[in-house]
Amino acid sequence: MTDAVERPDGPNVGEDSVVLDAKGLRALAHPVRVQVVGLLRKFGPSTATRLAERLGVNSGTASYHLRQLGAAGFVEEDTERGNARERWWRSVHRTIWFNDPELAEREPEAALAYQQSVAAIYTLRTQQTLNGLQTMPPAWRNTFDMSDWALRLTPEEAGALYRDLADVIARYRRDAPETAASAPEGAERVAVITQILPELDVPAASPIPSNPQDKEEDPTS
Repeated sequence: MTDAVERPDGPNVGEDSVVLDAKGLRALAHPVRVQVVGLLRKFGPSTATRLAERLGVNSGTASYHLRQLGAAGFVEEDTERGNARERWWRSVHRTIWFNDPELAEREPEAALAYQQSVAAIYTLRTQQTLNGLQTMPPAWRNTFDMSDWALRLTPEEAGALYRDLADVIARYRRDAPETAASAPEGAERVAVITQILPELDVPAASPIPSNPQDKEEDPTS
Protein backbone atom coordinates (compact mmCIF):
# COMPACT_ATOMS: atom_id res chain seq x y z
CA MET A 1 0.00 0.00 0.00
CA THR A 2 2.60 2.53 1.09
CA ASP A 3 6.19 2.86 2.03
CA ALA A 4 5.53 6.03 3.90
CA VAL A 5 7.39 5.98 7.22
CA GLU A 6 11.01 6.31 6.17
CA ARG A 7 14.02 8.50 6.84
CA PRO A 8 15.42 11.12 4.47
CA ASP A 9 18.83 9.39 4.56
CA GLY A 10 17.33 6.20 3.09
CA PRO A 11 17.55 4.75 -0.42
CA ASN A 12 16.65 6.51 -3.66
CA VAL A 13 15.85 9.97 -2.34
CA GLY A 14 15.08 12.10 -5.38
CA GLU A 15 12.77 14.54 -7.07
CA ASP A 16 9.87 12.09 -6.79
CA SER A 17 10.06 12.20 -2.98
CA VAL A 18 8.52 14.58 -0.46
CA VAL A 19 9.38 15.32 3.18
CA LEU A 20 6.27 15.78 5.30
CA ASP A 21 5.56 19.19 6.77
CA ALA A 22 2.76 19.98 9.23
CA LYS A 23 0.14 20.42 6.48
CA GLY A 24 1.08 17.18 4.81
CA LEU A 25 1.17 15.27 8.08
CA ARG A 26 -2.33 16.41 9.00
CA ALA A 27 -3.59 15.52 5.51
CA LEU A 28 -2.25 11.98 5.86
CA ALA A 29 -3.48 11.47 9.42
CA HIS A 30 -6.28 9.25 8.13
CA PRO A 31 -5.93 5.56 7.25
CA VAL A 32 -8.00 5.76 4.07
CA ARG A 33 -5.80 8.52 2.66
CA VAL A 34 -2.64 6.57 3.39
CA GLN A 35 -4.18 3.59 1.60
CA VAL A 36 -5.25 5.72 -1.38
CA VAL A 37 -1.72 7.01 -1.89
CA GLY A 38 -0.35 3.47 -1.59
CA LEU A 39 -2.82 2.05 -4.12
CA LEU A 40 -2.03 4.75 -6.67
CA ARG A 41 1.66 3.98 -6.31
CA LYS A 42 1.15 0.24 -6.57
CA PHE A 43 -1.35 0.03 -9.43
CA GLY A 44 -0.92 3.39 -11.13
CA PRO A 45 -3.60 6.00 -11.95
CA SER A 46 -7.16 5.18 -10.99
CA THR A 47 -10.64 6.59 -10.54
CA ALA A 48 -12.51 7.15 -7.30
CA THR A 49 -14.86 4.30 -8.21
CA ARG A 50 -12.06 1.80 -8.72
CA LEU A 51 -10.27 2.90 -5.56
CA ALA A 52 -13.52 2.61 -3.61
CA GLU A 53 -13.89 -1.01 -4.74
CA ARG A 54 -10.39 -1.87 -3.55
CA LEU A 55 -10.89 -0.06 -0.24
CA GLY A 56 -14.38 -1.35 0.48
CA VAL A 57 -15.88 2.15 0.76
CA ASN A 58 -18.35 4.07 -1.39
CA SER A 59 -17.16 6.22 -4.27
CA GLY A 60 -18.22 9.43 -2.50
CA THR A 61 -15.87 8.65 0.38
CA ALA A 62 -13.03 7.89 -2.03
CA SER A 63 -13.69 11.11 -3.94
CA TYR A 64 -13.63 13.15 -0.74
CA HIS A 65 -10.27 11.75 0.34
CA LEU A 66 -8.82 12.23 -3.15
CA ARG A 67 -9.80 15.90 -3.04
CA GLN A 68 -8.16 16.31 0.37
CA LEU A 69 -5.00 14.61 -0.87
CA GLY A 70 -5.06 16.77 -3.98
CA ALA A 71 -5.31 19.95 -1.91
CA ALA A 72 -2.27 18.82 0.08
CA GLY A 73 -0.27 18.04 -3.07
CA PHE A 74 -0.07 14.24 -2.73
CA VAL A 75 -2.23 13.35 -5.75
CA GLU A 76 -3.17 15.13 -8.94
CA GLU A 77 -5.65 14.65 -11.73
CA ASP A 78 -4.34 12.61 -14.66
CA THR A 79 -5.57 14.78 -17.51
CA GLU A 80 -4.35 12.31 -20.15
CA ARG A 81 -6.99 9.84 -19.02
CA GLY A 82 -10.71 10.00 -18.41
CA ASN A 83 -13.35 12.35 -19.67
CA ALA A 84 -15.97 14.76 -18.38
CA ARG A 85 -17.77 11.92 -16.57
CA GLU A 86 -14.76 10.14 -15.12
CA ARG A 87 -11.75 11.71 -13.37
CA TRP A 88 -8.49 9.80 -13.05
CA TRP A 89 -5.96 10.45 -10.30
CA ARG A 90 -2.28 9.66 -9.89
CA SER A 91 0.25 9.87 -7.08
CA VAL A 92 2.62 12.83 -7.27
CA HIS A 93 5.43 11.18 -5.27
CA ARG A 94 6.99 7.74 -5.12
CA THR A 95 8.19 8.14 -1.54
CA ILE A 96 7.06 10.09 1.52
CA TRP A 97 9.60 10.77 4.26
CA PHE A 98 8.73 11.43 7.90
CA ASN A 99 11.55 11.66 10.41
CA ASP A 100 11.25 15.10 11.97
CA PRO A 101 11.27 14.94 15.80
CA GLU A 102 10.34 18.62 16.08
CA LEU A 103 7.32 18.16 13.80
CA ALA A 104 6.25 15.11 15.80
CA GLU A 105 6.47 17.22 18.97
CA ARG A 106 4.39 20.01 17.46
CA GLU A 107 1.78 17.67 15.94
CA PRO A 108 1.69 14.68 18.30
CA GLU A 109 -1.87 13.58 17.50
CA ALA A 110 -1.39 13.81 13.73
CA ALA A 111 2.00 12.08 13.92
CA LEU A 112 0.59 9.21 15.97
CA ALA A 113 -2.48 8.84 13.72
CA TYR A 114 -0.30 8.73 10.61
CA GLN A 115 2.13 6.20 12.05
CA GLN A 116 -0.69 4.02 13.38
CA SER A 117 -2.31 4.06 9.93
CA VAL A 118 0.93 2.95 8.29
CA ALA A 119 1.44 0.21 10.89
CA ALA A 120 -2.10 -1.06 10.30
CA ILE A 121 -1.48 -1.18 6.55
CA TYR A 122 1.73 -3.16 7.06
CA THR A 123 -0.26 -5.68 9.11
CA LEU A 124 -2.94 -5.86 6.40
CA ARG A 125 -0.33 -6.47 3.70
CA THR A 126 1.21 -9.29 5.69
CA GLN A 127 -2.17 -10.91 6.23
CA GLN A 128 -3.09 -10.61 2.55
CA THR A 129 0.13 -12.38 1.59
CA LEU A 130 -0.49 -15.10 4.16
CA ASN A 131 -4.00 -15.63 2.82
CA GLY A 132 -2.64 -16.24 -0.67
CA LEU A 133 0.50 -18.10 0.30
CA GLN A 134 -0.75 -21.63 -0.42
CA THR A 135 -1.74 -20.75 -3.97
CA MET A 136 1.57 -19.07 -4.86
CA PRO A 137 4.04 -20.82 -7.14
CA PRO A 138 6.54 -22.74 -4.97
CA ALA A 139 9.44 -20.54 -6.06
CA TRP A 140 7.70 -17.46 -4.67
CA ARG A 141 6.20 -19.24 -1.67
CA ASN A 142 9.71 -20.23 -0.61
CA THR A 143 10.86 -16.59 -0.60
CA PHE A 144 8.25 -15.57 1.98
CA ASP A 145 9.80 -14.70 5.33
CA MET A 146 8.76 -13.32 8.70
CA SER A 147 11.72 -13.07 11.06
CA ASP A 148 12.73 -11.01 14.04
CA TRP A 149 16.05 -10.64 15.82
CA ALA A 150 16.48 -9.28 19.35
CA LEU A 151 19.54 -7.02 19.57
CA ARG A 152 20.89 -4.86 22.39
CA LEU A 153 22.13 -1.65 20.78
CA THR A 154 22.92 1.96 21.56
CA PRO A 155 20.91 4.62 19.69
CA GLU A 156 23.97 5.20 17.50
CA GLU A 157 24.21 1.51 16.65
CA ALA A 158 20.49 1.37 15.83
CA GLY A 159 20.97 4.28 13.43
CA ALA A 160 23.89 2.51 11.80
CA LEU A 161 21.79 -0.63 11.44
CA TYR A 162 19.12 1.34 9.59
CA ARG A 163 21.68 2.82 7.22
CA ASP A 164 23.16 -0.62 6.54
CA LEU A 165 19.73 -2.02 5.71
CA ALA A 166 18.97 0.98 3.49
CA ASP A 167 22.22 0.46 1.60
CA VAL A 168 21.32 -3.17 0.91
CA ILE A 169 17.81 -2.30 -0.30
CA ALA A 170 19.19 0.46 -2.54
CA ARG A 171 21.10 -2.16 -4.55
CA TYR A 172 17.85 -3.65 -5.83
CA ARG A 173 15.31 -2.50 -8.42
CA ARG A 174 12.55 -0.21 -7.17
CA ASP A 175 9.01 -0.96 -8.35
CA ALA A 176 6.68 1.45 -10.13
CA PRO A 177 3.75 0.77 -12.48
CA GLU A 178 5.41 2.69 -15.30
CA THR A 179 8.66 0.68 -15.10
CA ALA A 180 7.19 -2.80 -14.61
CA ALA A 181 7.33 -3.61 -18.32
CA SER A 182 11.10 -3.09 -18.43
CA ALA A 183 11.83 -5.45 -15.52
CA PRO A 184 13.45 -8.83 -16.25
CA GLU A 185 11.20 -11.76 -17.11
CA GLY A 186 9.85 -13.40 -13.97
CA ALA A 187 10.19 -10.29 -11.82
CA GLU A 188 7.25 -9.56 -9.52
CA ARG A 189 6.54 -6.90 -6.93
CA VAL A 190 8.12 -7.72 -3.56
CA ALA A 191 7.44 -5.66 -0.44
CA VAL A 192 10.31 -5.28 2.01
CA ILE A 193 9.07 -3.83 5.29
CA THR A 194 11.68 -2.87 7.88
CA GLN A 195 10.85 -2.04 11.47
CA ILE A 196 13.34 -1.00 14.14
CA LEU A 197 11.38 -1.10 17.38
CA PRO A 198 13.05 0.19 20.56
CA GLU A 199 11.78 -1.90 23.50
CA LEU A 200 12.82 0.25 26.45
CA ASP A 201 10.61 -1.62 28.92
CA VAL A 202 12.98 -4.61 28.93
CA PRO A 203 15.27 -4.43 31.99
CA ALA A 204 19.01 -4.59 31.57
CA ALA A 205 20.66 -7.89 32.48
CA SER A 206 22.08 -8.21 35.99
CA PRO A 207 25.87 -8.04 36.10
CA ILE A 208 27.62 -11.42 36.18
CA PRO A 209 29.67 -11.94 39.36
CA SER A 210 33.42 -11.90 38.77
CA ASN A 211 33.86 -15.05 40.87
CA PRO A 212 31.63 -17.45 42.79
CA GLN A 213 32.44 -15.80 46.15
CA ASP A 214 30.88 -12.54 44.93
CA LYS A 215 27.50 -14.22 44.42
CA GLU A 216 24.84 -13.34 46.99
CA GLU A 217 23.60 -16.18 49.14
CA ASP A 218 20.24 -17.67 48.28
CA PRO A 219 17.94 -16.79 51.19
CA THR A 220 15.83 -19.90 50.53
CA SER A 221 18.72 -22.32 50.93
